[in-house]
Amino acid sequence: MRLLERAAALGDELIVGLSTDEFNAIKHKEAYHSYAHRKYILEAIRYVDKVIPENDWEQKISDVKKYNIDIFVMGDDWKGQFDFLKDYCQVIYLPRTEGISTTQIKRDLK
Repeated sequence: MRLLERAAALGDELIVGLSTDEFNAIKHKEAYHSYAHRKYILEAIRYVDKVIPENDWEQKISDVKKYNIDIFVMGDDWKGQFDFLKDYCQVIYLPRTEGISTTQIKRDLK
């Protein structure tokens, strides 16, 4: 939530790319909630203006062009992974919120 708040503060509109269930399967990741439910949750967050489906890794450049994105924001755990977008927009890696870890939450729930 705080990452989204900080990302929103960097521009006029926050568009969030959300991995589809099919893309998660390709990445060998499984979300607890379906794409539709995760999208619904994100759309309810006041900082988020639009949620778009992320279907594959290759669509990043086309999304940046299609939505006229000036700033691409990711958590710093992805540092360097999206530098290829610097030819199209500014890329910023924001530090994750101290003390909050999805990985740790998953461990705690087991």
